[in-house]
Amino acid sequence: MPLSRPADREHIHTRTVTCQGFRRKDGLWDIEGHITDIKTYAFTNDDRGEIPPGEPVHEMWIRVTIGDDLVIRAVEAVTDYAPFNGCDAIAPNYENLVGLKLGPGLRKQIRERVGGIHGCTHLNELMGPVATTAFQTVFPILARESLVAKETGKATEEDAKPRRMPLINTCHGWRSDGPAVKRIAPDFYTGDK
Repeated sequence: MPLSRPADREHIHTRTVTCQGFRRKDGLWDIEGHITDIKTYAFTNDDRGEIPPGEPVHEMWIRVTIGDDLVIRAVEAVTDYAPFNGCDAIAPNYENLVGLKLGPGLRKQIRERVGGIHGCTHLNELMGPVATTAFQTVFPILARESLVAKETGKATEEDAKPRRMPLINTCHGWRSDGPAVKRIAPDFYTGDK
C-alpha cells in the first residue's frame, strides 16, 4: 500500500541509494553501494561553478569484499561528484575498514576508523545499506547450500551444526519468540514450545 496522498508540494531533492551483492569466483563476496544526491534546480557552487538540475551534487561508490564470515577483506571507494574540491582524496582511507565484521557495532567502528575529518559522511552512511545488502546476499545462499548438502547426504560436520543466526532480535519480524524464527530457525526460537 503506498503512502497517503501528499499535500501540494514542489520536488526539490532526490537521494538515491543502490546496493548490489555479488558472489565472486574465488568464494568471496562483493557488495557495492552507490549514492547520489540530485537537485531539481540549478545553483552555483564555489568549487564547481554552476550545477544544473539533474547533475549530482554527490555521487559516491563503495565496494566491500567480504568472506562468508562477513569480515571485510578489501574496500574500494570512489567519489565522482562532491560539493568541494578534494573530497575524493579521502577515498583511500576506507581501506581502514579492512578487518571489521559487518554486524552489531559496525557504525561505531566505522566512526572510529573513518569518522569526522578522516572520512566522508555520505560513504559512511552508505555502509549501513551495504551491510544490510551483505546479509541479504550471503545468508540465503549459504542456507540454501547447507540445505542441499543435507538433502543430498553431502553435509559435513560443520553443516550439521546450527549456525549463529545474526538476524535474531534485530527487528520485530526476527524476534526470537516470533513465528518467523520458530519456522525458519527453530533452534533459536525462545517462545512457547
